[in-house]
Amino acid sequence: MPAKRRVTIALIAKEAGVSVPTVSKVINGRPEVASETRQRVERLLHKHGYQRRTGHGDGPVGLIDLVFAEVESPWAMELIRGAETTAREADAGVVVSVLHTHSGPGRDWIDRIAARRTDGAIIVGSHLSVRQQGQLNARAIPFVVVDPDGEPAPGMTSVGATNWHGGLAATRHLLELGHTRIGMIGGPPDMLCSRARIDGYRAGLETAGVGVDPELIRNGDFLVGSGRDQGHALLSLPDPPTAIFAGSDMQAFGVFEAARRRGLRVPEDLSVVGFDDLPLARSAWPPLTTVRQPLQEMAALAARMVLAIGRGEVPEPRRVELATDLVIRESTAAPRVR
Repeated sequence: MPAKRRVTIALIAKEAGVSVPTVSKVINGRPEVASETRQRVERLLHKHGYQRRTGHGDGPVGLIDLVFAEVESPWAMELIRGAETTAREADAGVVVSVLHTHSGPGRDWIDRIAARRTDGAIIVGSHLSVRQQGQLNARAIPFVVVDPDGEPAPGMTSVGATNWHGGLAATRHLLELGHTRIGMIGGPPDMLCSRARIDGYRAGLETAGVGVDPELIRNGDFLVGSGRDQGHALLSLPDPPTAIFAGSDMQAFGVFEAARRRGLRVPEDLSVVGFDDLPLARSAWPPLTTVRQPLQEMAALAARMVLAIGRGEVPEPRRVELATDLVIRESTAAPRVR
């Protein structure tokens, strides 16, 4: 069997009909390449599985990129803290970028991190297309996705949490207290973690022999405003819930506000459970019962995996889900007899 021909910049340049320096500029994120030419070169880099070679004496540059789709909640700070812990141990720094979109990192962002020769990227809450994965791979940029929007592609390295089990644990806790009319406020319906938490809620009700009432399930955006608005909608029902499981702590704080505006007390008139266990959950009044999602540990692990991939190692397993735990505080109690 003939030896497989090594993919070189010269080979890509010849097939693309451009010069070797032009291919080099694309690989290194340089801006002075026409869009059509750049896309043609990128397609060939991905097609041939080109991997940028590191020159003699080159090593880690000491930078990890942490990329968020949005940063509108304190949970982002928990992830930053986790990534910084691992980066500090590796004598590296963390560069934070915000895309303001859930469509995944675009070419401009990939070009920017390629130009600064990052050691790797941690991408939070975004969906990466096959093309975007190819762009990262062609530039030899190790990457790990944390809490992916959708089902991770085969071979993609990802870190998440046991969202389904968290939803189940929260619902069982409320059922054990005696609640049967339990509202659920999830996140965006197209997000994998949101669907998993709602599915865990459904499973908890069904295994207890309690019917799932679609009227009690609402969706929001994991922020305070949606918790307040959807909480108000649930509490306005002719037969309102006696407990609400919110898909995030921030939503739960919004439910607190909705209850307060209606003259309801937590937990005397309404039990509330959140999800995340942010530091604010402990200092809220009443302190929030919530499902702890190990955000710092998730980001720290993702950073270790990125650095390992950069050393040529293959993380096993490629898809990791860290355990969630129910933390019982003072926002839940048995339902008041009506």
